[in-house]
Amino acid sequence: MNNPLLEAFKQTKYQVVGHGSRNIQVLKEAFQDMDGQQESDIYGNGKIIEDFQNKMAEYLGKEDTVFFPSGTMAQQIALRIWCDKKGLKRVAYHPLCHLEIHEEDGLKELHRIYPVLLADKDRLIQLEDVVNMDEDIACLLLELPQREIGGQLPDYQTLESISAYCREKGIRLHLDGARLFEILPYYQKSAAEICALFDSVYVSFYKGIGGIAGAVLAGDKAFIKESKVWKRRHGGDLISLYPYIISSDFYFDQRVHKMAQYYEEAKELAGLFNQCHAVSTKPLEPVSNMFHVHFEMPKEKAESILAEVYEETGIGLTSHLREITEECCYYEVSIGDRYAHIPKEELKKVFQILDEKCRK
Repeated sequence: MNNPLLEAFKQTKYQVVGHGSRNIQVLKEAFQDMDGQQESDIYGNGKIIEDFQNKMAEYLGKEDTVFFPSGTMAQQIALRIWCDKKGLKRVAYHPLCHLEIHEEDGLKELHRIYPVLLADKDRLIQLEDVVNMDEDIACLLLELPQREIGGQLPDYQTLESISAYCREKGIRLHLDGARLFEILPYYQKSAAEICALFDSVYVSFYKGIGGIAGAVLAGDKAFIKESKVWKRRHGGDLISLYPYIISSDFYFDQRVHKMAQYYEEAKELAGLFNQCHAVSTKPLEPVSNMFHVHFEMPKEKAESILAEVYEETGIGLTSHLREITEECCYYEVSIGDRYAHIPKEELKKVFQILDEKCRK
């Protein structure tokens, strides 16, 4: 189906979000300085995977880690382990948790684990939500940031309080830290300090880091030993994962120190959006490099306006919009390397034109 907004976006000189096109060049860059004689990993073993796992364990402040081909696999396994240890097949998480809305009920169908949904879908989980649960659970999952509501974050004191309560009550606390690296500037904490609040942690290497694919699950040695068994059961021990590992390691070194830059750029960009008529961001001021942009107009009208802006300026904001209601739509922003290359005066012009068109 023809998508005029996507076609207009493809023709732009500058594109605001992300690191760049996800094509074979991503892998070529990661491999450019590699020794062709270096041995690959084999079924989860070997220097290349073990070195990276050790590096991530140190960075995250955990005893051990294991590399997975996907976060979906890693998180289901983490929750399965905690449920088995307690002998209780029930966990709690936000109504818009990835496991609830993007995984085809994998946790329920594969593991017979059932969720308790905490908080309203439009707000963050708070301590009182956890304290006031009517059902006993084996594990609580917190997603930081909460992607589906604009990447919102609780304050650090709330995290500490929830962590202390869970430990007091014998509830395991798991971190969906797919975007953990991206939230460090907001909290002004190290990854290890945040991870210390949790019993297990998952991080992704293809989101803010920009690798091909892959994830790490971190925890104590007994937890990781058991997770490796479940990884084999899930088919996660491919004969070799080195393309994912090498790209994860390469782009981690390239970008983890840029997260503060991306965060400041996200706040700058959100400020420009919030100056435009019928446009707003959620949250109003971002707490990481990601946020949502809302248009108070029908999706078709917003698409038409954006396509005109792209053609006039050569700068693309997004290739697609999602409808909320007949009178409202939105899209997700994630700032990466691209943003810094856009001339600031040209970017300001985009929002002057956008504001004018939204007022008509």
